[in-house]
Amino acid sequence: MLSRSALYVPGDAPDKLRKALDRGADELIVDLEDAVAPANKALARDVVFAWLDGIEKTDVKIWVRINPGADRFLDVDAIAECEELEGFVVAKTETAAELVELDARLTELGSAAKVVPLLESAGAVLAAREIAAAPRVERLQIGEADLRADVGIEPGVDERELLFSRSYVVFASSAAGIQPPIAPVSTEFRDLDAYRASTEALARMGFVGRACIHPAQAAVANEVFTPSEEKVAWAREVLDALEAAEQSGSGVAVDSRGRMLDEAVARQARLVLARVR
Repeated sequence: MLSRSALYVPGDAPDKLRKALDRGADELIVDLEDAVAPANKALARDVVFAWLDGIEKTDVKIWVRINPGADRFLDVDAIAECEELEGFVVAKTETAAELVELDARLTELGSAAKVVPLLESAGAVLAAREIAAAPRVERLQIGEADLRADVGIEPGVDERELLFSRSYVVFASSAAGIQPPIAPVSTEFRDLDAYRASTEALARMGFVGRACIHPAQAAVANEVFTPSEEKVAWAREVLDALEAAEQSGSGVAVDSRGRMLDEAVARQARLVLARVR
């Protein structure tokens, strides 16, 4: 089942963590990186471990965003054994080699944790296809604040300046056969109409969910990325028709309007059903 929303929560804020599972997001990204001051990194690891170790089984997927550099393995070693951990969002991933190294450490620790590389530079975006094929990668994600600074992009209202990087990551994900990416965060949480419009545009580009910094954003993302009843009915009709054609041995399937159906249409139908709640 694909996630429609992923809400960031500071790792050094026990009060916010206690409420986080009830905020309506399909996923949480507990942050040990930008949301935590350097002096609080060790404390944040302890707080996150205690919280993860103490929660009951939940349908909300829980990721932990880990630091780059020397702190990366300190974060991993502190958290990897937690049973409710889905995996790690790997801040400032630059190369596939980093993920190979991370895979080796997780294997040593006996962890089944997945990884989501966060692409935050021009080099990382251009290496997206190799990064997507690295071990344990569940999906890709773009960190646009750092990316804009790295490239010198100043987006306008329609954000067309970010079109290349966004589309490239969608294409790289599809080429690697991993899950489609979730869309980058937006700092807009007061004008929810504007936020909805930008989220709908990202959905049309091939993103299947969105990272959020506020629960109000998560509610909008859930609505945008939930398929309509009509879309779900279409997807089920497609797959039923293809299954019937296969069982009959005809090899030809058509929908109720007489249109030919093939594997490409089936893939679209499966993607729709993967987003059904």
